[in-house]
Amino acid sequence: MNDRINLTLLVAIALLLVAACMLGSTALPWQTITSALVFQGDPRDIAVVWEVRLPRALSAVVVGAALGLSGAALQGLLRNPLAEPGVLGVSASAALLATFTIYYGLASTWQYAVPVAAIMGALLATGLIVSVVRTATTVVALILVGVGISSFAAALMSLLLNFAPHPFTLNDMISWSLGSVANRSFDDVLLVLPFMVLGVALLWRTRAGLTALTLGEEAAAGIGLNVRSQRLWVTLGAGITTGAAVALAGAIGFVGIVAPHLVRPWVGYNPARTLLPSALLGGALILVADILIRVLPTTNELKLGVAAALFGAPMFVWIAVQRDRHAR
Repeated sequence: MNDRINLTLLVAIALLLVAACMLGSTALPWQTITSALVFQGDPRDIAVVWEVRLPRALSAVVVGAALGLSGAALQGLLRNPLAEPGVLGVSASAALLATFTIYYGLASTWQYAVPVAAIMGALLATGLIVSVVRTATTVVALILVGVGISSFAAALMSLLLNFAPHPFTLNDMISWSLGSVANRSFDDVLLVLPFMVLGVALLWRTRAGLTALTLGEEAAAGIGLNVRSQRLWVTLGAGITTGAAVALAGAIGFVGIVAPHLVRPWVGYNPARTLLPSALLGGALILVADILIRVLPTTNELKLGVAAALFGAPMFVWIAVQRDRHAR
């Protein structure tokens, strides 16, 4: 069953990638896309596909997959379907350092200043959280520290926005913080790819421990799981993966909650079997959202983070209500 779900999602992503190359301000027929993908046909069509639409579509898939995987791992660790990457404060810290580079004009001097700063912010927050995990005895401490880091980073970012030197800087800071994969290139993807691979590898090695944690921390420790080590690796993996996603696309929320929740009933509520389908579904959801905002007849293109929130926020409320009903 799990293999069938994964295969279905992979096929869906492949079809969505083709659709993303076809659709836009000017639609291209699939025959043109097929020729352009093998570097045949009109050079302008080849440039549109390889330099604009395909990198943007792949960026959406990578970001969605990272957030979906991180969300599934954190929900398994915390045993809470409302957990998501933002709960650790990594997203807010990455966004803070990225907007910091825009505020001081560093983004105009080096094209990779924003993503590099976002990755550094994510690593700093992850390092702080990991130091807490190594001494904490419960996941409550982890959640509280994450909330504190997120709130403090959000306050500092609001301070930067409040003192933006001129409207153009303010507009750039707000635009980036709202999340988007527009104008992304293959170089942008390659920049964050090593961090993505490292984070995914760390999360993947924790899958057996996530299954053990369904029994509770005491029972999991009783069958040989090092609970503190499990927290450490999940936190580190989720922090690095989320930071790389923020570096590539800015702040995008709710995918880490929604994707695992939609997948979980199809995999028997097994956290280990939820990881890969959540990543694939997260990538598909973000790609669908990005396609929709490109074809909507709006004067200004809707930001991807806004589109994700418009869909994810009602889903979040529904999940919370369902959880409350089952808890009664």
